[in-house]
Parts: sequence; C-alpha cells; structure tokens
Amino acid sequence: MRVLGLDVGSKTIGVAVSDALLLTAQGITTINWDEHDMSSADKQLRKIIEDYEINQIIVGLPKNMDGSIGERGEISQIYARRLGRVFDLPVHLVDERLSTVAAERTLIEADVSRKKRKKVIDKMAAVVILQMYLDQGNIGGLQ
Repeated sequence: MRVLGLDVGSKTIGVAVSDALLLTAQGITTINWDEHDMSSADKQLRKIIEDYEINQIIVGLPKNMDGSIGERGEISQIYARRLGRVFDLPVHLVDERLSTVAAERTLIEADVSRKKRKKVIDKMAAVVILQMYLDQGNIGGLQ
C-alpha cells in the first residue's frame, strides 16, 4: 500500500505517491481542476488511487506564517473531508508552509528553466508535502 500526497491549488492539484516501503515520495502528475466543482478531479484521482493501491491521502494545508488558517486553508480542509467521503480513505492534513518555496529552490538548484519550473512546481510541492509526512514516521498509522 502507498500514500497519496496532494498540493491543492485553485486551478491545479500536484500529485505525488510514496514508494511501497513508505520512505520516499515521487511526483507523478499535475491535475487541472475547478475548485468550484470539487468533483472535477475525481476521475483522475480514482485511477491513481486504484493504480497505485493507495490506502491514505495527505493534503497540504496552507497556513499563514503566523499559523492561522486563511481562505486557501479552509478550502483545503473542505476538500480533504470530501476526499475522505468520496474515496473512503483516511485523509490527513499536513502544514505546507514553505513547501512551494522548497520545491522552487530544488528546481533552481537542478538548473530547471523558469518555463519548465512553472509546469512542474505543483507536482514538486506535492512531493515536499508527502515527504514531510513520511519523514514523521508513525503518524496516521505509518510505521
């Protein structure tokens, strides 16, 4: 079984999956979606969940730097609850502050052009979010 990591934005969802040993996260895709129609990514997510035998979902929770939850965070919380209902899987929220910054820095260090970075930044942010969760060890039943 594997864990799915999601970086949920207003127009795209970055997607990452863990390896079978729950040690590392790999980015797999970016899904275009409409946050006003939260079912718009269901078909693609269902296929990923089935193909990778996902048993839990991690959703990045964007917090303000002071730790408070703003509008984006509230939308992520609503979406996370919905994912749990639709896919009947446990869903955990992970503080994603600075995940996009970390992803951007990694891509810059890898000498990825600005144009290419824009195409993969959400997927890389999902990797950072999922890797943070995996590195925490036994949270959510992970061993």
